[in-house]
Amino acid sequence: MSGQEREPARIPVIAGNWKMFKTSAEGAAFIQALAKELGEVRGRQVVVAPPFTGLSEAVKAAAGSSLAIAAQDVFWEWEGAYTGEVSATMLADLGVTAAIVGHSERRRYFAETDETVAKKVWAVLEKGLMPIMCVGENEEEREAGLTEEVLTRQVPAGLGSVRAEDCGRVCIAYEPIWAIGTGHTATPAVAQEAIALVRHEVGRALGRQAADSVRILYGGSVSPHNIDELMAEPDIDGALVGGASLQVESFVRIVDFQTP
Repeated sequence: MSGQEREPARIPVIAGNWKMFKTSAEGAAFIQALAKELGEVRGRQVVVAPPFTGLSEAVKAAAGSSLAIAAQDVFWEWEGAYTGEVSATMLADLGVTAAIVGHSERRRYFAETDETVAKKVWAVLEKGLMPIMCVGENEEEREAGLTEEVLTRQVPAGLGSVRAEDCGRVCIAYEPIWAIGTGHTATPAVAQEAIALVRHEVGRALGRQAADSVRILYGGSVSPHNIDELMAEPDIDGALVGGASLQVESFVRIVDFQTP
């Protein structure tokens, strides 16, 4: 669908990644306030990803609202001697419906690899959850002209265990690492070019129908000031939001993006 209007079946996703912010009580209060401000959400899916410690209370606070709750990470085994890890089985038991996988900070600080990302994507899908699989290049790779090389490696590797028919349940988040938390956002044209490449790689790996159904988000200093322009691009199906998801007012504005 690159260069054309967005596939109607691709409902936009706005996901807020809180990272290591907000206690359980703070998160529950935030979600209650957010749900009240948003009311009934139509035409888009809203996801909030608190820290592990806040997931249970977040699920309770979101009950009866249009908000879905995601985890910020997951382990690929169902159970076992894996100190400190949390399985997709445990997340599903809490009522969590999605999980972020392979975020750049997990890759950078905690040795996530394309192989472990693929295992996590598989585990999340197997338990009926929605994976939000992150891909993207860092500043050094971008300056060296390696963006295409990075994406053509990460995308098919991460989708290695995904069936084509399951791509409608998958989100991929393109995060130019050089834009995360820096205030330097990729221009809509740059984001569109990279995300069109991601969609192309999905098609190469799993076929055209899979490429048309997978939802691809942009993540990297998303704000109320740039969301409308980003969402006007044909291949951008939503946003993975960091800092701007920590304030109700700014996140509501992002959820309420307007396109021509």
